[in-house]
Amino acid sequence: MQRDILTPEIISKIDNLHFRARRVVEGFIVGKHKSPYHGFSAEFSEHRAYGPGDEIKHIDWKLFGKTDRYYVKQFEEETNLRANLILDQSNSMSYGSGHLTKLDFAQTLLASIAYLMLKQQDAVGLTVFDTDIKKFIPPRSKSSHLNVLLSTLSNLDSGGETSIAPILHKIAEKIHKRGLIILVSDLFDNPKETFNGLKHFRHKGHEVVVFHILDNEEIELSFKDRVRFIDKETGQKITTDPWHIKTSYIKEIKTFCDYYKYNCRKNKIDYVNIFTNQSLDKVISDYLIKRNSLK
Repeated sequence: MQRDILTPEIISKIDNLHFRARRVVEGFIVGKHKSPYHGFSAEFSEHRAYGPGDEIKHIDWKLFGKTDRYYVKQFEEETNLRANLILDQSNSMSYGSGHLTKLDFAQTLLASIAYLMLKQQDAVGLTVFDTDIKKFIPPRSKSSHLNVLLSTLSNLDSGGETSIAPILHKIAEKIHKRGLIILVSDLFDNPKETFNGLKHFRHKGHEVVVFHILDNEEIELSFKDRVRFIDKETGQKITTDPWHIKTSYIKEIKTFCDYYKYNCRKNKIDYVNIFTNQSLDKVISDYLIKRNSLK
């Protein structure tokens, strides 16, 4: 069955973010034989064997009566994943050469991940930033929490210029319980400083995933005519013939992406390069397949 059907063109015609997320998740599930949630959290288990340090009051005596073995009930933080979704809404994210801007794509991607994870009863939080942290919503696992997350994601406009590294350090200090960190950003800032921010999360024991989102034109630079390029955050302008700079530009953007790819792998950070002309359900599917194979 052809699964790659949720193209940016189709998604862009769905105004409601809740319906977008549901369509992406449903598209992802089509044709799969295993649980679509496997890969984002460990298999659920209500009990674990009693061990040193466990309090007697937590023993499940009914289960002891049936099995003649001691088990304790696991608390929610032991059984469910805590995920913090982090979205860059700086002005550079407002660029789009096709049907969706980078911010549109990122909003829909994170809405879909939140939808998927809350169905699994994982706890999901959301942080949005540009020049500073604009929204910080702690993780919750209640199904009603999805409305809070989607409402926040739906009402975003691109912000101003940003310096990513200091904000990542600031977010890392606000998140006290270990879990999964998912960052979606075009990472347009100093790579070494930004990467130090990512390592801060690893230092605090988090699993980290970076969705590095770029518009396909930012990779290909396939403009035909003379073009005025404007930096959306600084306002700096340059007018040139694209063919004149294309070779050196493509080399630079490749070096930029390769830096993150190499250093993320070296530091056990999951790096996923995505583009705004990709099918959203395929982005999620390919990523989860990758995670399962790594596990």
